[in-house]
Amino acid sequence: MPTETLAFPTSAGHSLEGALELPTGLVRGAALFAHCFTCTKQSRAAVAVSRALARQGIACLRFDFTGLGGSEGEFGRAGFATDMADLVAAAEALAARFDGPLLLVGHSLGGAAVLAAAALLGEEKVAAIATIGAPSDVPHVLHVIEGDHDAIRRDGAGPVRIGGQAFTLSRSFLDAAAEVDLLEVVRTLRLPYLCLHSPTDAIVGIEHAAALFEAAFHPKSFVSLAGADHLLTKAEDAQFAATMIAGWAGRYLPMRSDWPMPEEGVVVQTGHGKFGTEVHTAHHRFIADEPRSYGGDESGPTPYDLLLAALGTCTAMTMKLYADQKGWPFAGARIHLTHERGHAEDMMHALEPGEQAQALHRVITLLGDALTAEQREKIIAIADKCPVHRTLEGHLHIHTSVAD
Repeated sequence: MPTETLAFPTSAGHSLEGALELPTGLVRGAALFAHCFTCTKQSRAAVAVSRALARQGIACLRFDFTGLGGSEGEFGRAGFATDMADLVAAAEALAARFDGPLLLVGHSLGGAAVLAAAALLGEEKVAAIATIGAPSDVPHVLHVIEGDHDAIRRDGAGPVRIGGQAFTLSRSFLDAAAEVDLLEVVRTLRLPYLCLHSPTDAIVGIEHAAALFEAAFHPKSFVSLAGADHLLTKAEDAQFAATMIAGWAGRYLPMRSDWPMPEEGVVVQTGHGKFGTEVHTAHHRFIADEPRSYGGDESGPTPYDLLLAALGTCTAMTMKLYADQKGWPFAGARIHLTHERGHAEDMMHALEPGEQAQALHRVITLLGDALTAEQREKIIAIADKCPVHRTLEGHLHIHTSVAD
């Protein structure tokens, strides 16, 4: 997926840094990802979830909270209220670029933050919320902060270690976390909610998921991340969570009615990345792209892949239709197609100046051994009569006009 660096200001006057994961094709909606307390936007969960959403057509911004990663500000003087303000600033940056309400996704304390931020943003700006391993009470996060909390409250600031890193925390940081009643906030929300949690989470126990789920109103859903640890350090756990969120979110960020689904033919529209292009038929949509070796994102077949696929699929359909009409024991066919440029040696006529001879090679394998030799010969012969084959070798003209 194309990834864009995005910086945006906060109400406190400093800048936050984010990575915006864009779909290769059209954007159906936008999402905001809040990372866990000891993480940054580069955490496995943040990257996996945001890119999975992008593959579903949902642009996703993952960013560093104040004082973390590439963001400005002082982490130790920030706190949960600052996290919520950061999320509001990020939501405003997304809203300035994409239409419609946002999907909010949060991991660990980031999950608590998106629940609280949703109450600030309101239902008009939020489509749905998903949390991964979120605590049901914000003061729970204080348990992972190694240091003399009493001394910090007495002196106004002091050294701590969080996730093995050294920080200086202020009294206001601790006090702000202790004052939040998250469950009361959740009881006021009237938004679709997906709760993902591991029953073996040793940092935030499964009872937190039960409390959040009980407090939330319907529609609400729960997904068990069985066997996963709190940080989703296993790639397969992060990918599973990402896939579940992306699939669930499609219900609340549906494909827009103005997307170009034609009554006939095909509509192609430029997407994101260097070559990303979206293809729409009357009932289907998919991405075309170029390989990474050509500067693409390799998110879909190339134009020549599609050309070969058109010939190959039409060949297979024609052979099967012919065999079925004859009542022959046809077990199927496998067709391998390649494209060759510079095919002048096989041409029987002289080329026009600037003309390049090309060829499509098609190797057909008939599956099974029930067909007779005569039947096999006739099925192979019918391949040259498939409609796409005739189109490619016929007198084909391409007419181009400019739309009004």
